[in-house]
Formats: sequence, structure tokens, C-alpha cells
Amino acid sequence: NMHGKNGKDLIMPVPIGTLIKDFESGEILCDLTIEGQEFIAGKGGRGGLGNSHFKSSTRQAPRFAQPGEPGEERTLFLELKLLADAGLIGLPNAGKSTLISALSSAKPKIADYPFTTLKPALGVVKYGEFKSFVIADIPGLIEGAHKGTGLGFQFLRHVERTSVLLHLVDISEMAEGDPTDNLEKINKELELYSSELIKKPQAIAGTKLDIKGDGKRFDTLARYCKDKHYAFFPICAVTGEGIKELIIYLGAKVEEYNKGSRAEN
Repeated sequence: NMHGKNGKDLIMPVPIGTLIKDFESGEILCDLTIEGQEFIAGKGGRGGLGNSHFKSSTRQAPRFAQPGEPGEERTLFLELKLLADAGLIGLPNAGKSTLISALSSAKPKIADYPFTTLKPALGVVKYGEFKSFVIADIPGLIEGAHKGTGLGFQFLRHVERTSVLLHLVDISEMAEGDPTDNLEKINKELELYSSELIKKPQAIAGTKLDIKGDGKRFDTLARYCKDKHYAFFPICAVTGEGIKELIIYLGAKVEEYNKGSRAEN
């Protein structure tokens, strides 16, 4: 008539935004988006029964027992998707890290060469009275990113939860390529990565306004945005030009999205 101790629960804390998938099938089992939310990944086995359980009036000393059963076993894949309201996208060296440092207190690495950002950065942008939203800066994207080229592909999932995308396009005189071609290349990568991602509201920011030179790239991008009905913000993160208007726009878009989400729920 013996019994073992009950097994202890194994609790593994994970960050908010963790997606739990079945490793074999890829099925999404749970999306942990709320503080304190829990998911039971596997239940422990049923305990056995000692010989006294089988005692009866005709069997006073049973010499057999029922063994316990093993617990559930499964292989899981955990994927972290950051929870941000607005996401910064664009080619490498488009000025994303400089902008997020100007909008918030985030201090990402900033340098004048591609792929300075090697991991996502989050910043809290304050606006209005007691209002704020979270903005995410991901590594720059390049053509072929949806197939794994470059660094940005592995981080695109971090902007899938955002309510608005801010596409940064370099309009300085030193920038390479046509600004509209650069914008369309990145949007094509978004579409190939996820048909839902490309449907998100998107605004265009022409960066490095202070060194636009003759302004041809600025004019080309401004006309394109007008024809395509994109909200366009020429900005300079260093001098602060255009930043206030951009923050007001992003804050309004985030509020609009949040109101719509609450209405759906």
C-alpha cells in the first residue's frame, strides 16, 4: 500500500507575444498576447492505484496494483512576435534607427552603413496628453527577403501585429536607385511574405530631408505618393523637421485601429 509523490508542475515563463506551434504540423496551438495568460502544453500522467484500492470482502490482501501512466509528450516550436503598434520598414540605411531614436527614448546602434540594426528595437512614442504607442524598428529589407535573403526576413514577423506600417525611403542626394522603385521592391517583399501584411495601412516617410540636394528624389516620391494615395511625410530625424506631424498621424492611426479592434470584440 505505497504511493509516490505527485509530480510538480513545470512552468516555463515566456515573453508576451510568444506563439506556440506544434513542431510537426506547424499548427498554432496558442498565441500568448496577454499578461498572465497560460497554456497547458502537456498534461501529466494519471497516477496508479495501490493494492489496497482493490481490497474487498473476499480479497483482503490483494497482491497486485495498477501502475501509473506516462504523461503527454510533444515537441513544440516557440516563436516570438513583438507587440508593437507601428512598424518601421525600408531598405538598409534608410534612417530607421535614427528615426526611432528621435521619436522615443530607444537608443539603437546608428552608423552610416547597411545592416547597422541586427535585432529588432522597440520604442515608446509619447504624444498628446498621457497617450503613447509602441514602435518597432526591424533590420533593413532587401530584394529577395521573403526567401531569406539578408537580415530582415527573419524579423518580418515582428511587424505582423502592428496596426500601421511606416515605410522609410531615403531621398538624400547620396541615395542609390529610384525612390519609387525602392519602395515598390520592399512592398513586393511584404506581399510575397504575407498577403495580410501588405494590406496594413502604410504611410511613407522621405528621410534625410536636410541633404535632399536638388530635390529630384523628393519630388519623384511626393508625386508617386499622391498618385497612389499614400500619406507622405518628408522628415529629418536629426533636425526634427516633420517629426511632430508624423507622430500625430501615427497616433491617430493606432487609435483608429484599436477602436476597430474593440468594436469587433
